[in-house]
Amino acid sequence: MSTEWARDAIIYHLYPLGALGAPPVNGSEATENRIPALYDWIDHIAELGADTILLGPVLESGSHGYDTSDLFRIDARLGSNEAFAHWCTEVHRRGLRLVLDGVFHHVGRDFWAFRDVLAHGEASQYRDWFYLDFIRQSDRGDPFAYEGWNGHDDLVKLNTSNTEVRRHLFDAVRFWVESFDIDGLRLDAADVLDLDFQQELAAFARGLKPELWLMGEVIHGDYTRWVGSGPLDSVTNYEVFKGLYSSHNDANYFEIAYSLNRQFGEGGIYAGLDLCIFADNHDVTRIASQLADARHLYPLHILLFSIPGIPTLYYGSETGVAGCKSASTDLPLRPQLDPRDATRWGDHPALAKAIKRLAAIRKALGPLRRGGYRPLHVGHRQFAFLRDDGAEQVIVAVNAADQPAEIEVELPGMDRRFGDVLNQGQVFVARGGRMRITLDPNWGRILS
Repeated sequence: MSTEWARDAIIYHLYPLGALGAPPVNGSEATENRIPALYDWIDHIAELGADTILLGPVLESGSHGYDTSDLFRIDARLGSNEAFAHWCTEVHRRGLRLVLDGVFHHVGRDFWAFRDVLAHGEASQYRDWFYLDFIRQSDRGDPFAYEGWNGHDDLVKLNTSNTEVRRHLFDAVRFWVESFDIDGLRLDAADVLDLDFQQELAAFARGLKPELWLMGEVIHGDYTRWVGSGPLDSVTNYEVFKGLYSSHNDANYFEIAYSLNRQFGEGGIYAGLDLCIFADNHDVTRIASQLADARHLYPLHILLFSIPGIPTLYYGSETGVAGCKSASTDLPLRPQLDPRDATRWGDHPALAKAIKRLAAIRKALGPLRRGGYRPLHVGHRQFAFLRDDGAEQVIVAVNAADQPAEIEVELPGMDRRFGDVLNQGQVFVARGGRMRITLDPNWGRILS
């Protein structure tokens, strides 16, 4: 499979409009070349150990990036197409891959085709590009009603069944590949995006670039609709996302253990699929604010880098930047940050050093990237499992208690020796298929 590279990836999720301090509303006074500030992010991301950049929306939009107005132009608040293309070249020169946020389900009210409908009504040649009702008025007083994403009237739903709409969207993908040499796409709102459209998009994209990776944002649903026999290579694993923080907050590792075994254990419904795992993103409260005990950032990230899936880090969270989502705004989740001053971002600068170690360990140990999964021990505050790729075995054990803990795990087969690669040096011996593991408070071990 030509998108195999993603199975080994460590993704860093950056939201440029926020990180670079762009004004929240686009306008002529907001035009500025902020792209030079993106170059410092390449150094930071590479130093952390990530090898793939997932870039939030960068195309021309009215506000937050998901209300697109032009699919062929970089947002004026960030810079020009030419400046962005130069930055993309540097990303690839440094050996990193680049995934863009593709918004195909909806556009903003300033999207050129919707503006034509606003100007010409039923006479617009683009009336069939959207889901319009000329009998009713919209809540904004337009002489027609229209469908939006999740009830938001600033996000106008596209009719992706329309041949001309598909052609326009596919032309945009071709433009991004040819102009920016992107390595993948995140399909925004994939769980409500027409599956037939996604099938055709996937065929078109892979015809352009066979190694182009397609990942969908899926919050609810059976992931096998999209991955495996479906059109995409991966989707977001929101079930595991929820389990990562709530298992720590509730002193209940049984929750995350149940999800992982259901998904990836023997007979698991998603066994063999490469899903994207994450602790936070641009849409949810940051993990440093989500956890009741900040010390749990450490065992949580050990899990993030060792459970089945492709780990994704959201910018700023590597040092514990806080931010809570509210009913009125997502802006606290998307702050301006300077990577040259990363040690001052959040309250937990030492976390970045731990993440760097975890990234290196994940790259060094094949079972953490491609191995099967089997639970070994589940308790309220202790959890251990085995990753096995047929050539090597890795044991991961975490402790969310504020006291040292000792657990015993059973390993079928011959006596074996495991070295502690996380703490470096200690050797554990499994005799008669059993091993006792001592765990530090709010930490863990990775044994290979």
